[in-house]
Amino acid sequence: MLTAESRLRDFPPLREMAYFNTAAEGVSPLAVRDAFLEYFEHKQRGMDGRVPHFAALDETKALVARFYGLTTDEVAICSCSSEAYNLAAMALRLREGDEVVVNDLDFPAGVTPWLQKESPATVKVWRSRGGALRTEDLIPLLSPKTRLVTTSLVSFYNGYRLPLAPVRDAVRRHSSALFSVDVTQALGRIPLELDDVDLIVSSTHKWILASHGGGLVGVRSQRAAELTAPAGGWYHLQDAFGANRFDEAISRPGAPSFAVGMPNFPAIYAIRAGLRYIESAGVDAIDAHARPLTEGLLHEIKKFPVELLTPTDVPPAGIIAFRHPKADEIHRQLLAEQIHVMSHAGRLRIAVHGYNTPADVDRLLRTLTTALRSV
Repeated sequence: MLTAESRLRDFPPLREMAYFNTAAEGVSPLAVRDAFLEYFEHKQRGMDGRVPHFAALDETKALVARFYGLTTDEVAICSCSSEAYNLAAMALRLREGDEVVVNDLDFPAGVTPWLQKESPATVKVWRSRGGALRTEDLIPLLSPKTRLVTTSLVSFYNGYRLPLAPVRDAVRRHSSALFSVDVTQALGRIPLELDDVDLIVSSTHKWILASHGGGLVGVRSQRAAELTAPAGGWYHLQDAFGANRFDEAISRPGAPSFAVGMPNFPAIYAIRAGLRYIESAGVDAIDAHARPLTEGLLHEIKKFPVELLTPTDVPPAGIIAFRHPKADEIHRQLLAEQIHVMSHAGRLRIAVHGYNTPADVDRLLRTLTTALRSV
């Protein structure tokens, strides 16, 4: 991933294209393809295949636990981050008068469960200024009524990287709320320090280069009683087939309650392969490689006639975003040169990962310069 040889060996499509859209969809290494084939070989064994299936699940949970800084008992795998947040909403059992704090830089998955009309809680929006979330703006939103503060470590929208420690400290000092952090746009790209975070959530098809169909959930054991999802099913229940199975259903506490139903084993094999790959490259090494590319790109884009959305007063993670009235035309010109970024509603978003190179960045900047002159 970090050398010309490994990049072309593991990611053959990158021979032709400059790919800067990992914040939407990662390019998987061939190891993930091999993982799907391994799953299929095990599936052909019928019921005997469940032995390696569950072994793969155990190993994947151990990998997630290492990345999150938790124990394997504190992690679970569900189908996607949206499911994780909906299960969290069930677990909280919110009532009238409860309050949930969200922010305007967050992805809908972590915001919308509390906005459904069936949710009795009052939602307070922590609003950004200059593309950044300021801790001093959060504090007035916190009170004894606050049940949850939820945020992303890195914003999907503009790449803003939250200074986690002061935000966490403010939540602890001014409320007794649960603190939830989505690391979808950080896991696999930057080192994580998630001390004293109660709920951790991530998707699996972006920076860890795995597949769709997974949601990585971490629940710190100290808050397991408050984050136990009362969902139906079987796999996550304490005794789904016991003598009292028609009298009661009791979820296993904490993270295991988020693993509702049969595990999605094809995705689990892919997640294991993706996390193994990231771990073998080393997140510190990935960040050391990609950070100067991101910083150099940000420095040059600041000179362009665009509305920069990414704040420059905090270190960037892996995402740079800007607006331009002709964003769609600029995007078409980039695609014509096999340069992949995201374009949505006038916003262009560039994501830099370990498989990007200085040559990719130069190619992007040259094409952007030409496109901006022509539109």
